[in-house]
Amino acid sequence: MHRFGKSRAPVLSVDGLGPPPADIVALAASLAPFPPATNHYPGVRCIIRHQDRTVTAYVEALLEQAAPYIGGAFDIDSFDLKEASFSLVTTPAEALTAIQRAPHFDSIDPDLYAVLHYVRPNAGTAFYRQQATSIELVDQASLNRVVNSARTTPAPHGYINGNRGGYTCIGAVEGLEGRLVAYPARLLHSGRIPPGFIGSDDPARGRLTTNIFIRAHRS
Repeated sequence: MHRFGKSRAPVLSVDGLGPPPADIVALAASLAPFPPATNHYPGVRCIIRHQDRTVTAYVEALLEQAAPYIGGAFDIDSFDLKEASFSLVTTPAEALTAIQRAPHFDSIDPDLYAVLHYVRPNAGTAFYRQQATSIELVDQASLNRVVNSARTTPAPHGYINGNRGGYTCIGAVEGLEGRLVAYPARLLHSGRIPPGFIGSDDPARGRLTTNIFIRAHRS
């Protein structure tokens, strides 16, 4: 359990959950090729549909294994699966849009959490503070300040790494093969993509992750 930044933002990391990564790669390959992502993700993404029963069974079993850890880490009683997908980073650094070159948040919903399963080893995920506003966790009250500051601060060239472009890295989790990471969807974050990274749209070769969103329920 990590507590990052001034906000002590909770980030959970658990190893050894889910089936062997090679089996997950085979599941992803069964759905390939993935279409281009539509929400500023720098690559391709395949939404896992209910009719993809074998793949859905993997996601559901993974969440069942992770539930005690997630419940304890975030003090929640239960959660619903909102969306799951396989994702591969494929966009070259020089082709990124401005929004893709800066940290982002997925939602301001305080009950929405992101869950990542690193299927293949990679550099992981980093978490950030916006320097101009000192904000790490975005909510309704801070949304306009975060967005306005991002619009007026030039984004660094390439994928963000470390303290750049008006952001301070407050912590990171390494993307070990088979590791599960969970954090509030409103926490500023970005994938750690090293200089010289060459992406692939092949699940057996690329930076394959399972991206999941859950909504928490508390008594």
